Amino acid sequence: MFKSRKDAGEKLALALENYRTENPVILAIPRGGVEVGLQVSKKLGADFSLVISRKLPFPDNPEAGFGAIAENGSTFILENADSWLARETIEQIKQEQIVEIERRINVLRGGKTLPDIAGRTVILIDDGIAMGSTMRAAIELCRNRKAGKVVVAVPVAGKEVADAIAKEADELVVLEVPVDFRAVAQAYENWYDVSDEEVLDLLRERIRAKEMKDLDFNQSGPET
Repeated sequence: MFKSRKDAGEKLALALENYRTENPVILAIPRGGVEVGLQVSKKLGADFSLVISRKLPFPDNPEAGFGAIAENGSTFILENADSWLARETIEQIKQEQIVEIERRINVLRGGKTLPDIAGRTVILIDDGIAMGSTMRAAIELCRNRKAGKVVVAVPVAGKEVADAIAKEADELVVLEVPVDFRAVAQAYENWYDVSDEEVLDLLRERIRAKEMKDLDFNQSGPET
């Protein structure tokens, strides 16, 4: 369906064109959501930042999770998690992810705080939604920070999780909802795990592009 995350971001941006007039802020969930979100931000001319939300993985199966926690402590946990894991284990896993969240804030966002989103339209972006836990925690973060509107936008998601997210967000934009959806990776021709360094390269490229645009503007002056 999508050649790459860049391709997915370009297509998602077209679907989000109507939000341009709302002066939205794009919050991308790293690492996979960064390139998608940057393409949307570029096309819409919107503010951009990273929001850190981490899956709470099962100790014996890190690929699966029982919930997620966002950088402000907003937490989503599946209803029956207590029957799978002891409360002490859940708290230990939460603390481990809080440490990783702090690391990502420092490394990927340079230690900067989230922009003020109170009263603003926030578009939460990832490269897809599988279980939906990290997105749900991010939605809760936006609610706690008094966002005016919370829009979730992703290239692909399963129908069941999309229906659940639609009930929690104000609006949901999903480009593809495959009938046989199993994993986000199946929607991409070129799929791989994104590294910290690639995220930093993408962010540096965005800064350089913005600096060049500002330089061109200052040299030529505003159009008359």
